[in-house]
Amino acid sequence: MVDAVAAAPPSEVQAGTPAQPPPNYLETFRWMLLARTLEERIASLYRAGKIFGGVFLGTGQEALSASLGVSLREGDYFGPLIRDMAGRLAFGEAPVDVTRTYLGSPLGPMQARDGNIHRGRPKQGIFPMISHLGTMVSVVAGALLARRLRGTLPGAVGATCIGDGGTSTGAFHEGMNLAAVERLPLVVVVANNQYAYSTPTSRQFACADLLDRAAGYGFAGHDVDGTDLVACLQTVGAAVAEARAGKGPQMIVARLLRLTGHGEHDDASYMDPALRASAVGGDCLKLARQQILTRGWAQEADLDAWRVKCLSQVDAAVATAQSDAPPDLARVHWTALSTTDLNSVFPQP
Repeated sequence: MVDAVAAAPPSEVQAGTPAQPPPNYLETFRWMLLARTLEERIASLYRAGKIFGGVFLGTGQEALSASLGVSLREGDYFGPLIRDMAGRLAFGEAPVDVTRTYLGSPLGPMQARDGNIHRGRPKQGIFPMISHLGTMVSVVAGALLARRLRGTLPGAVGATCIGDGGTSTGAFHEGMNLAAVERLPLVVVVANNQYAYSTPTSRQFACADLLDRAAGYGFAGHDVDGTDLVACLQTVGAAVAEARAGKGPQMIVARLLRLTGHGEHDDASYMDPALRASAVGGDCLKLARQQILTRGWAQEADLDAWRVKCLSQVDAAVATAQSDAPPDLARVHWTALSTTDLNSVFPQP
């Protein structure tokens, strides 16, 4: 995790050939690469029958998600959604936490009580996801408000992500309204990936642009090309910095396309081929890789070495999870989060 830094505007990057990439660019690219590599392995394990339950990939959303993860810092709160593997890793989640959760190891953060995306470590500020869409907005807003009431809020930011479909839920409305009225340092990142499962945006909302909702709630609004890593770093970093500076809640709407089905069980046959061929259908990882090579920010050998390192990290995480003993139900210590010491869950800085 690093402090938010505004990257150079995309126009500047395209106009010249700077000797160095924008701040955090290569670091963020490596988190994207690790996320893609890890999710490819998870999908492979799912197809091999080693993982039960749902597998949902963030393919095509890594630039947006990773940009948020590197813009947050220790002491912040992060409520990721199903396609935020890159942001989770950049914020500090260990790959072995991922594999242990998916493979049902009792040594994982959820102690084998959940099998996929509902994992987290609240003590470190990363909240386990709630599947009911929109709910994480309320959770992160509530955590920020609680911290303010305790007098420990200054400098802290809370962030969460949601898809275009989730912005139509009641929980989204309630959480956004609370954050705006209380002027909480909340950043809501909306990945407008064109489909709520199989429902296109034309059947989801009547406003011209989801960004219109920011003003309606009292949020500062930011629009960004979610396929462009430079733009994501600049826009997300600026929004987090604004929230940290006490300028109220921020909403980012990113234009991109979910490059896979809703989950590994879904072939996405309903997707419009024209969208795949359009600008929103670009693969952010491939586009960033090409930009790195074109601008001379790294060489082909460097990229190959990063890929090998990612594969090694993923291999180690999978091997560790597969070597763990299965859970022993007779020895499980069932403790609800609500019965724990809140000072340990939300430690004071």
